[in-house]
Amino acid sequence: MMVAAIALVCAAASVSPVARPIRGLSLDILTALRWEIFGRSHDPAASPAVIVAMDEESLRTDPFKDAPMLTWTGEIGRVLSATLEGGAKVAGFDMVIPKSIEQSEIPFGEGTLGDKVRGFDRDFLRALAGAAANGKVVLGEVLGGNQPVRPSPGQRVAVRQQQNIRPLNVHIDSDDILRRMPLGFTVNGAKVPSMAVELASRALGAAPEFDERGRLTLAGYRVPGRVPNTMTLNFEGGADDIPTFSFADLRACAVKNDKDYFRRWFAGKVVIFGSVLDIEDRRQTSKRFATGIEGARAPRCAAESTPVMAGFRISTIAGVYIHATAVNNLISRNAVVEPGPLVRFLISTLFAALAAVAAWRFRPLSAALAWLAVIVASIAGATIAFNHALALPIAEPFLASLFALAATIGFRFVIADKDRRLLQKSFALYLAPHVINRMLSSNKLPELGGETRNVTVFFSDIEGFSLIAEKMSPDSLMELMNEYLSAMTDVIERHGGYVDKYIGDSIVAVFGAPADDPDHAANAARAALDCCKQLAELNASSALFQEFKLAQRIGINSGEALVGNFGSRRRFNYSVMSDAVNLASRLEGANKFYGTTVIASETTVALTGEAFAWRELDAIRVKGRTQALKIYELLALSAGLTSSQAVLITDYADGLAQWRAREFERAAQYFARSADIDRPASLFAARARELAQNPPGEDWDPIRTLQEK
Repeated sequence: MMVAAIALVCAAASVSPVARPIRGLSLDILTALRWEIFGRSHDPAASPAVIVAMDEESLRTDPFKDAPMLTWTGEIGRVLSATLEGGAKVAGFDMVIPKSIEQSEIPFGEGTLGDKVRGFDRDFLRALAGAAANGKVVLGEVLGGNQPVRPSPGQRVAVRQQQNIRPLNVHIDSDDILRRMPLGFTVNGAKVPSMAVELASRALGAAPEFDERGRLTLAGYRVPGRVPNTMTLNFEGGADDIPTFSFADLRACAVKNDKDYFRRWFAGKVVIFGSVLDIEDRRQTSKRFATGIEGARAPRCAAESTPVMAGFRISTIAGVYIHATAVNNLISRNAVVEPGPLVRFLISTLFAALAAVAAWRFRPLSAALAWLAVIVASIAGATIAFNHALALPIAEPFLASLFALAATIGFRFVIADKDRRLLQKSFALYLAPHVINRMLSSNKLPELGGETRNVTVFFSDIEGFSLIAEKMSPDSLMELMNEYLSAMTDVIERHGGYVDKYIGDSIVAVFGAPADDPDHAANAARAALDCCKQLAELNASSALFQEFKLAQRIGINSGEALVGNFGSRRRFNYSVMSDAVNLASRLEGANKFYGTTVIASETTVALTGEAFAWRELDAIRVKGRTQALKIYELLALSAGLTSSQAVLITDYADGLAQWRAREFERAAQYFARSADIDRPASLFAARARELAQNPPGEDWDPIRTLQEK
């Protein structure tokens, strides 16, 4: 419930107005990633729109060098006519020339400059009028309050007033980034298409259709748009996706009347005239992370001017590329589709839920890595979807999941994991770190008041410790015991055991608590074998063990036990209590009688499976218990059993079977085969020979009673 609440709150925050400034970042990132991963999606020659650029090359080339653009009109008209004669479907102007040099009132001689140059714009106006008569030219204007920026009066008349003039206004998001283009404007109560819509509709030969909600249908294509009356632009990366021609080069081409060139590059195209200068009409767009070095890269017609390329890439692009991109999107029907608010919320909720679940179930570092992997995978998937013009949100899910991750980790740290940290702190001094981690990650934590569990108790003791202690100084004895107990503890903890206590030279350990362990018996058996191996290495290599070679005895028993915190009201310790503990102690002591090292109960042997080589030693009663039990000696892992040990087990088993069948003579023969090297066999051989000579009565019991602890 808490995880769900965190996910919902974080998702709601990510799509709220507060997060609006980062919302458009998804488009910017996806545009850049698509460009880096997939590169260019189409051949620039296939672009429906082309650009005639008023560029740095034009400013440096005669006759335009050092001349104001008011004086370029005649040559603009020349190039306009050449492109339309070359087969261009329509031409638009992403530039407004609001004045004519013919309107100049600057005194010049006995009159004004305007009077002296009367007729200067005639060729330009004739070109406009001829194109307008065929519906092949659209001039631009900039709407704004009561003073819109419009073409000069002569141009407006030439193109038949508003019939061939369309707004150039753009849509800017709240973060000052241009990601969308308006589809239309309301002027004097009438719906007027934008420049891009008008150019695309004329190229397609279909009138734009707006519904009551401002949605546009063009030639059967319902233009998608998350923001009403706008289209989300689908920018290509780089700077050569839209063919760009230098105005200076085209003017030289028109002068030499190279009609083939214009037919080759402008037939069937939408031509847009505009500035690409670094100081005019530039915008940051959703392409800001994927821009390129702009310039006229289209094949040149004349060699009379020198191309001028920008020296470095900048994050803005010329406004003419924005309109050209909008035209391409409309004609190619690949405007970006953005999910609505509900879908964005659901996606953000999904990611927030995944992050919250990861933070709830895993440790903080693991959760963070899992979250990062999900984010990377989601961005990769979103990039693939964006390659098909579907803009799945990435900023909102990222923000929602990050908040959910942090909030859930914080909640766990402050509230949910408080008890776990207490347990971790409580067990830190007497459990191996990996055992603590396994215990905390399991679903079975220890109960502070005590609980009953199936466990295996491990009890070890040093043989002849009292005699060794008498011969050593206290400091030397302490150093020896610390070395021994440290080595044995490391082995026990490595196998998942918990050292309950040290009693002098004895070690009491538990397997299966506090960390739940279904293989507690097998792990205890492995620990016993490794303890023997470790002690042998200490005896051989440690300087402290050179004077006194230590030998140990180990008893192992499995069964139900009460585990938990025991003690007084002010002082307590996590320990284990049950008859299973006492029996493990008795089995450790039984080693002294049989001359063995590791003895386990039949319960433990049954739980360990076939991974170990056991030898059934005897059936005994220990002091304090009336019930008999079979005991087994642990010799080795089954895989490491030697041939001599296998023969020993077989002979001993045959002897034990004869012993229990009252065939004492035959039992003595089997036991005698290994009596010289095996103390248990020697004990049974002597006893069997005695009973063979003095047979017991009918009430004879083949169970040995051990009186010593």
